[in-house]
Amino acid sequence: MAKNIMIQGTMSNAGKSLLCAALCRIFRQDGLRAAPFKSQNMALNSYITREGGEMGRAQVVQAEAAGIEPDVRMNPILLKPTTDMGSQVILNGKVQGNLRAVEYYRRKKEYIPAILEAYNSLAAEYDVIVIEGAGSPAEINLKREDIVNMGLARMVDAPVLLVGDIDRGGVFAQLYGTVALLEEEERARIKGTIVNKFRGDRAILEPGLKTLEQLCGVPVAGVVPYLHLDLEDEDSLSQRFDRSGERRAVDIAVIRLPRISNFTDFSPFERCENVSLRYVSRLSELQDPDMILLPGTKSTIADLQWLRQSGLEAAILKAASAGVLVFGVCGGYQMLGKRISDPQQLEAAGVTEIAGLGLLDTETIFCAEKVQTQTRGVFGKVEGMLASLSGQAYNGYEIHMGRSGSPSSPLVMGAPNVYGSYIHGLFDAPGVSDAILRALAEKKGLDLEALGSFDPKAYKEEQYDRLAEAVRGGLDMEFVYRVLNREV
Repeated sequence: MAKNIMIQGTMSNAGKSLLCAALCRIFRQDGLRAAPFKSQNMALNSYITREGGEMGRAQVVQAEAAGIEPDVRMNPILLKPTTDMGSQVILNGKVQGNLRAVEYYRRKKEYIPAILEAYNSLAAEYDVIVIEGAGSPAEINLKREDIVNMGLARMVDAPVLLVGDIDRGGVFAQLYGTVALLEEEERARIKGTIVNKFRGDRAILEPGLKTLEQLCGVPVAGVVPYLHLDLEDEDSLSQRFDRSGERRAVDIAVIRLPRISNFTDFSPFERCENVSLRYVSRLSELQDPDMILLPGTKSTIADLQWLRQSGLEAAILKAASAGVLVFGVCGGYQMLGKRISDPQQLEAAGVTEIAGLGLLDTETIFCAEKVQTQTRGVFGKVEGMLASLSGQAYNGYEIHMGRSGSPSSPLVMGAPNVYGSYIHGLFDAPGVSDAILRALAEKKGLDLEALGSFDPKAYKEEQYDRLAEAVRGGLDMEFVYRVLNREV
């Protein structure tokens, strides 16, 4: 069976996901076969595997860093919030239904066999399992039924490194307070602490680090610098959403829906130095972009109601009539149609039918069976502003409850400047994103070269290597290996 090591955090967004990705890369560089594991993930950004299973994108990123194919065993439970009080529960890649939070917590122990089966099967195939916790292990109201932090560490006998976020302030209180709230057996699992996202001179930290070691009774395993990398974010804490002001030669606006999902669909447009990709949630932020993107959402009807109430719907309709390129993906594609029906109240939005924006000649009806599939092919004849997509290869994946028109059509067009698709990851193919950027540039009298270009695969590999280099430099890797080998 594989050796294991677990990264837990003092809070959400302390940096657990990227540290796990870094360790996966480091172990790979050191000749070990590593795989990520997170028993329970809560996120709206998800991915469909080759077999059609749905899993969280954080473990996809970690698998990529490890140089292996994503597998639902790496994330046996995925929770996709549908309301403030409940989530869609996905077990081993398949939808189990919607549960209120209190019901899910009551039933959590029922999922332990599935968690252990997934973990043990991975452990039989790899040298190292890099385990990620969720939130904080010191959530004392949730500890009794825990299956993702110390509860999981106990089940798989994993040593733990505890990470705190110094950038958000109070890192010593974070780390010591977390340790102090743990039970004795749980504290014994923590072998070291990590100070993450540090900016400045480490020498200034040293007195605090020594005191922290005395208080917690374990070494500080490292101080990891604040990293400026371009890697996918897991959830709505993404710094991408702060980019609302900058505008460049070609300006693209993504509507930041309240329940936005899979916003990483649009990251290929961020890589060109003269293209701005802005996330806007207010009418005043929209201005006059060259392209408007309507993203996926976990609650299409509720977010369509918000779009209408915010005034952004009217602005999008006005922009479309003026020739601005409008493109909807998944839930955004559904919104662009004439009507959305939810007769079984699968979205629990309180309405069974709502009018769409009417920019596409489609109607959507929600069905209980979820579409989960990878897809690839070649675009047929595309007309209008994106005619250059004709004959272009595409690939990606679909995750949706709705059915809208022809299921075999990868791209639906309304007016010559309005398009929709169910395919997530559609823009990742260089030919697809290049064709769109070329059309936007030519409309403004520019050429594609003026926007800058890149090799997305090589770029991503470079980012993983930079991540590994920075974390290897910040951590005491000799100590980390001693923890992995149970020498601490």
